[in-house]
Amino acid sequence: MSAPTRVVLIVLDSVGVGELSDAAAYGDEGSDTLGNISRQVRLRLPALGRLGLGQVASIDGLRSEPAPCAAFGRMAESSPGKDSVTGHWELMGLVLDRPFPVFPNGFPADVMEPFEVRIGRRTLGNKAASGTAIIDELGPEHMRTGSPIVYTSADSVFQIAAHEDVVPVPELYRICEVAFDLVGVGRGVGRVIARPFIGAPGAFERTSNRRDFALTPFAPTLLDKLTDAGTTVVAIGKIEDLFAGRGISRAVHTTSDANGMDEVERALAATPRGLIFANLVDFDTVYGHRNDPAGYAANLERFDARLDALLPKIGADDVLIITADHGNDPTTPSTDHSREHVPLLVYGPSVRPGVDLGTRPTFADLGQTLAELFGVGPLEHGKSFLHQVLR
Repeated sequence: MSAPTRVVLIVLDSVGVGELSDAAAYGDEGSDTLGNISRQVRLRLPALGRLGLGQVASIDGLRSEPAPCAAFGRMAESSPGKDSVTGHWELMGLVLDRPFPVFPNGFPADVMEPFEVRIGRRTLGNKAASGTAIIDELGPEHMRTGSPIVYTSADSVFQIAAHEDVVPVPELYRICEVAFDLVGVGRGVGRVIARPFIGAPGAFERTSNRRDFALTPFAPTLLDKLTDAGTTVVAIGKIEDLFAGRGISRAVHTTSDANGMDEVERALAATPRGLIFANLVDFDTVYGHRNDPAGYAANLERFDARLDALLPKIGADDVLIITADHGNDPTTPSTDHSREHVPLLVYGPSVRPGVDLGTRPTFADLGQTLAELFGVGPLEHGKSFLHQVLR
C-alpha cells in the first residue's frame, strides 16, 4: 500500500483526558476534562469509541472498544504552560524551554498608560477574570464610556472586550494590534485576543468575530517545512492566528464548531493532497471557560455525529488524526485551561487498527510523525511513530 498523501488533523480545543504529572504545580490537580464531564453528564460517543477513545480516557459509560478501528494513545505536553499557542506549536514540533509570561495581577502601568494614549481611550478592568463574568460586570460601564475592557487569565493573554455597537470590530482589531505591539512584541505575551460582544446589559453575548493576535513562532514548524516543500496546508478556525499566518497556504476562519466541520468537508473536496489542519474552539470558549459541563457534553455528542459522517469520506490516501491542545475541565472551580494529557487517535485505510501508541512524552511526536510522512523531516523535537501505525 502506498503512503498516504493527505492528512486531516482536527484539534478538539481543550478536550483533555486527565491530569499531567505536574498538574498540581499549575493548580490543576484532579483535572480530567472528559472523565469528569462523564461523571456529571452521560456521554454517548459511539464514533469516538470505535476509534479507541475509551482506551485512552476514563469515561463513564464509554466502554473500552475490544477492536478499535484506529491507532490510539495519549500525549503529554513537554513545554511549560497550558495555552493554545504553546499546545499547537508543540503539535507542530516546536517546544518551549520557558513559559510565556503571565500577569495574574493585571498589566503594569508602563503597559497600560502608553496603551491608552495610543488607542485614545481609557480602559476598564485590567485584571484576571472570566471573560463572560467581566463582560457582565463592566459591560454597562463600557457602553456608557466607550472604554474597552482589558482582562487576562492564567494564560499569557491580553484580552480586549468591546461591544460591537460601541467599538466597531475593525477598530477593536486596530486596538488589539496596538496592544500586540506593546505586550506581544514588547513583552513576549503569547496572544492578544479580540473579544467582541453584542446585546444589552444582563444579556450580553460574545460573537464569532473573535480574533487572536499571536507571536510568530521563534523557529520553523512543520507548517513552514511543508509549505517550503510545496505541500498545501489548509488552516481552519484559529489555526492561522496561532501561527501568525506562517506556513499556511489557505486559511478560513469559522463561526462555530459545526461551521468548522463544514469547512473540513469542503477542504476534503477541494484539496487532493497536503495537510488540512482544523481547530474546533467552541469546546474551550463556549463551554470550558464557562464551566458548562452539560453544554460541553452536548458539543462532544454533536462532534461525534459529524465524525461518524466524516469517517466514510476518509479515502485510501488519507489519514485522519484527532487530538487536543490542553484541557479545560468545566467541573472544577477554575475557569482557566488545565494541564492535561490529550488524546491521539489515528485512522485511515493505511493505518493499522488497534495499535496502542501509549503515552507519548511530547505533543511533538505528532509533528515528527507527519514530517516523516510528508518527507520534510526531521524536526528538532519529537519521535516519529509512523512505523508503528502504517500497514
